[in-house]
Amino acid sequence: MQGDSAEPAKGTLYRKVAADLREAIAAGDYGSGGKLPAESALAERYGVSRGTIRQALAALRADGLVTSRRGTRRVVLGTTRVQSFSELVSFTSWARSVGEEPGGRVERLERRAADARESEQLRLDPGAQVVAVLRVRTLSGRPVMVERSVYPVWVGELVAAIPADAVSHTEPLQERGVVFADADHTIDLVLADADDARLLECRTGEALLRERRRSTDPVGAPVEWSEDRYLPGTVAFTVHNSIAGSALSRRHRRTP
Repeated sequence: MQGDSAEPAKGTLYRKVAADLREAIAAGDYGSGGKLPAESALAERYGVSRGTIRQALAALRADGLVTSRRGTRRVVLGTTRVQSFSELVSFTSWARSVGEEPGGRVERLERRAADARESEQLRLDPGAQVVAVLRVRTLSGRPVMVERSVYPVWVGELVAAIPADAVSHTEPLQERGVVFADADHTIDLVLADADDARLLECRTGEALLRERRRSTDPVGAPVEWSEDRYLPGTVAFTVHNSIAGSALSRRHRRTP
């Protein structure tokens, strides 16, 4: 790896270091509860500055993979693949960032009337037409998630034109001007139905991790309502909170 003197790579160096460390953690090189090498040792290994190493470690902390204490060797918290809500990334981009090969195939695509929940989430008139897509997602060939997405017709027609076995829907949609700028997420558990059992090769009634998500474009218009169901143990989600932006923090910072 080139050092920090490589000017064009400065903005991506820490990401490359973080990606390499993620792969090592996922492979169990450090074990759960083990310690990463010291910052100075990592800087020497990768030929970068300690500042770059700190940025990489901060990315791992945001993903819930290592402890956050600076000045000590970081402890590995676990090897579960973690998706962070600190930034909005697609399943495909996330999978590649953790060293997995993403895949997917559409099992069913239909145009139909929206139900009450879908109309509410997509801000459509009751009974308006939508395009519903049932899709299985894989990591390195293994089924890990069933994706149920509902789109306004104008977006759904673009989705229908994408090959059924395309790895990503987000990327070709962005090329056609559909930008997923913001999203609201709800996480809970749900029992596998017949489609889940068939596509994920699990038992009907098995508990799955469910993420419900409404995505909006840069002007706040809903472009997708999706329910993703993951096999347990294949992914975890992390959220980073801070008192810095809260009303309580602002009150404490006020001067007398």
